[in-house]
Amino acid sequence: MTIKEKIQKNIQEAAKEKKELELGVFRLLLADILSREKEKRYKLSKEKPELSQQELEKQSLLIDEEVLETVSSAVKRRKESVSEFEKGGRTDLVEKEKREMEILKEYMPEQLSEDEIKDFVKKAIEEVGAQDIKDMGKVMGALMPKLKGKADGMMVSKTVKELFSKEN
Repeated sequence: MTIKEKIQKNIQEAAKEKKELELGVFRLLLADILSREKEKRYKLSKEKPELSQQELEKQSLLIDEEVLETVSSAVKRRKESVSEFEKGGRTDLVEKEKREMEILKEYMPEQLSEDEIKDFVKKAIEEVGAQDIKDMGKVMGALMPKLKGKADGMMVSKTVKELFSKEN
């Protein structure tokens, strides 16, 4: 079962059980996925005009990795909302966003611990031969494909900066 199929199944279950919050989160997530598929189909139609409509639709379906990117960006949006709502003193909305984030995190792969991220960063620094903070772009470029979906980019960036500052 693909992640998209799991989301569709969860929509049906949430509707049957009248779980409004889950239903809303799953529907928004599915809408994001369908939107990305539509964008992909449009690009494909421009790049390969010889494809039939049926073939276009088949090739524009998102693979699980692309669906995870969509889930990840939905989680990221909610994290940003939480910090904005906290600044505005809207604790009711903070709690709602946090609950939505927890629902979405069910689809994410298990996140790496800080120590695991540090190990990856150290290996990447050695691999690219980074000397100082000026080489951060090279390190991040080597790291992020390996850690995609498994670690927050902000956390990885922070860890890279910390390791470079300790060396100096």
